[in-house]
Amino acid sequence: MPKSLISIQDFSKEEVLHILEVAKEFEADREQNFLAGKVIACLFFEPSTRTRLSFEAAVNRLGARVIGFPDNRNTSQRKGETLEDTIKIVSNYVDMIVMRHPQAGAADIAASVASVPVINAGDGANQHPSQTLLDLYAVQKTQGRLDGLTVNMVGDLKYGRAVHSLVEALRWFDPHFIFTSPEELNMPKKYLELLDREGVDYRQTDRIEDGLNICDVLYMTRVQQERFPDMDEYNKVKDVYRLSASMLDSVKPNMKIMHPLPRVNEISTDIDDTPYAYYFQQARNGLYARQALICDALGITLEDIKNDKTIIA
Repeated sequence: MPKSLISIQDFSKEEVLHILEVAKEFEADREQNFLAGKVIACLFFEPSTRTRLSFEAAVNRLGARVIGFPDNRNTSQRKGETLEDTIKIVSNYVDMIVMRHPQAGAADIAASVASVPVINAGDGANQHPSQTLLDLYAVQKTQGRLDGLTVNMVGDLKYGRAVHSLVEALRWFDPHFIFTSPEELNMPKKYLELLDREGVDYRQTDRIEDGLNICDVLYMTRVQQERFPDMDEYNKVKDVYRLSASMLDSVKPNMKIMHPLPRVNEISTDIDDTPYAYYFQQARNGLYARQALICDALGITLEDIKNDKTIIA
């Protein structure tokens, strides 16, 4: 049954694990052609490199076609058209909408008026559920499991939509969270309250050293200048964490460094060639996870993929 994905909580734990299984199929053979004749809109009202290109690559490798725009400068929104009207119009032309928007809650608005499934590719500082799926896939690949891991999230936890969605998903897998941020960028209260209600273990610190040597996954984030209403506040915290190779001497051998990217200066380039760096491979996994998500949104199951000889040779 076709469905939208606005928040990772739109899925159950079992549905998420199913998508990860489908992603494995696409990693084994990413060139498929079973969405021939489908048209998918990628509407990006906010800048994007990895998310937009990986979604568009996923659509093309599945045999469908892409229409859309990389920003809103050449759309009728510049003339005053509402988001609701834009989505109603685009729904007439396509089988699915993938949308990024700077306004928190915009994806929910779009889904409420669309006549086709909507995938949230990031709505302001709110949610980024497709990023979470590729993050879970990366964690599963590198750690061999999702259960019982220590995950240290570092940096902009207030505005970081990727960490918000990831916290909501990882809570199903008995994690221990370490939230490392300056007080101004602490994890929002509603996510901490969710963890409290479900008895999930976490602690907060402002020192990256406190959790560096005990974590399985170090999830670094960029301090996002575009989210700050006050540039003085941004300048106070923009360089608060800088990870370099010299800091990794005592980390766990299985530890992997992840990042939703882009990075600015929070991860030194001298880490790129260490065995701990995984952020570029993590981004590559976005293709497989988003292929799986597109199939799920269009009602195509793992069994369909395995049984259709035109899909998996």
